[in-house]
Order: sequence, then structure tokens, then C-alpha cells
Amino acid sequence: MAEIDAIAHLITVRDWLRYAVSRFNAAGLVYGHGTATALDEAAFLILHTLHLPIDQLEPWLDCRLLAAERQAVHRIVEQRIATRKPAPYLTGQAWVQGQAFHVDERVIVPRSYIGELLAGDLEGMAPDPGDVQSVLDLCTGSGCLAILAALRLEHAHVDAADISRDALAVAEINVRDYGLEDRISLICSDLFAGLEARRYDLILANPPYVDAEAVAAFPPEYAAEPKLAHAGGTDGLDVVRSILREAAEHLTPRGMLVVEIGRGRSLLEREFPDLPFLWLDTHASEGEVFALARSGLDLGGQP
Repeated sequence: MAEIDAIAHLITVRDWLRYAVSRFNAAGLVYGHGTATALDEAAFLILHTLHLPIDQLEPWLDCRLLAAERQAVHRIVEQRIATRKPAPYLTGQAWVQGQAFHVDERVIVPRSYIGELLAGDLEGMAPDPGDVQSVLDLCTGSGCLAILAALRLEHAHVDAADISRDALAVAEINVRDYGLEDRISLICSDLFAGLEARRYDLILANPPYVDAEAVAAFPPEYAAEPKLAHAGGTDGLDVVRSILREAAEHLTPRGMLVVEIGRGRSLLEREFPDLPFLWLDTHASEGEVFALARSGLDLGGQP
């Protein structure tokens, strides 16, 4: 009966937006997969379902929905509540810096701060972007950062590596959708293990960096993603340490390493006090992405 009432009495986009926000708040949903609030989540799902631009809500608020459209919107709102899956898994699409990428449950939903840095002036990431000929995207997942790098650095070839063959299958879809098969190579590799002696002008990495306690306490939305893409060991920095130990061997003399690490800055700086970390802040983050030049990657015998 409640479903029939909702479909019959909610007529406009504004009506459905209010309904969805109320339902999401009552259900206690958790966000963070491209949206931060119930309002943003509701707007994304409604606009996507109605095949409208996801960044244009205002023009459509008072538009009346057809019966089939009301049923479709109601279905995806209730699906979000019943499954507790991140919205991009329900739509099959995630957006990063205005670009759409295919996603499904084989990959983490892309949301790296490095995407914002690639869209900027690359200060701190590449002394001269025009000279960047080779890029490595470690832990590529859906391939979004590899694609954004290829779009931004027009003369570079990009290797996109991941230990998960499932993730690489999704990345292959996205690389094909963008027509970048000739500029992006997908490589199954446990970090640098499968890259032999290749060296790069720029290495990007958004590795697993969530500590074990936080992973164990994940709400359903985060638990729906591949655990491999989150789990960074007891303190969250196991994979980051491995990258720091091995990156120098895979950078050109003027190469740069850029890594997203979440909230581990203080721990990392205490453990590696001699490394000259350059912290690259974004509009939405502070002290969560560092850059290191090849010349600064001397661990001084640290394990």
C-alpha cells in the first residue's frame, strides 16, 4: 500500500527528491561514494534514473513524471535502502572530475583526490607536464586515474597495474569506452612485481590504506566494496611502505611518486623522518596525498 501511495501521490521531481531524502534519513544510510549527504545521493539517483544531467537539478524540480518514470525512481530509491549498496553500483556509473566511468562490485567506487590534482596545474606532481612520457597507475581499480592521466598528459603512455584480474576487467571496459587502448596498457601485477625493469616519469598510487580496525567496523556501503581495495594492514600503511621501498627502482631520474594515504600522515612522517614529503592538498582534502621526487626517495637503510 505504501508503494502504491508513493507512486500515486509523488508527481514532480521535487516531490520525489523530498521523499527520497526522508527515506534515506530514516534508514540511516551512509554516504561517501561520490556524494556526501542524503540530498546529494537522492539527486544523483533521481537524475540518473530519469536520464538527466547529474549536475543540473534546478531546471527539472517542477517537472512532472510519467507513471513509468515514477515507478523507476521509486524502485531505485527502495533498492538503495534495501541493499545498502553504494549508489554507483546501482547505476553502474561513477563520476570523477566530470568524467563518467563504468563501475560494478568487482572494483572500489573511484573517489581519489588524485583525480582533482590531475585536473589542476600538476604543481608538485610533474616539473614539466609536457615532458612526461611514461606514467604508472598502481592499484588502478576501475582505471579512472589512468584514464584521467592519459587525457591530461597527451604525450604519455600509461601502464595501469592491479593485482585483481576482476578489477582489470572493469578497467578494460573503461579504457575501451574512452578509446585509449593504444595509450593505456593494463597489467596484472602485485605492485611492482610484474613490471620488470620499467621506469616512469610519474607514478600514481591510490593503494589500500584503511586500518584493520576500521575495515572491521565498515558500514554496509563500504563493506560492499572489495575488501582487497581497502585493507592496508594493522595500521593501514603496509602497502604504502612497500611502495616507498620499491618506487625508486621504477622512476626515471626526474621522476615523481604521488600517493594517496588517507589519514596516515603523522604516522608516516614519524616512521620516515628523512623523506621530504610534499603534501598536495585539494579542495576536499588536507595532508592525504604526498609527492616525492626520485632524488628524495632514499630510505637510508630503513626496512
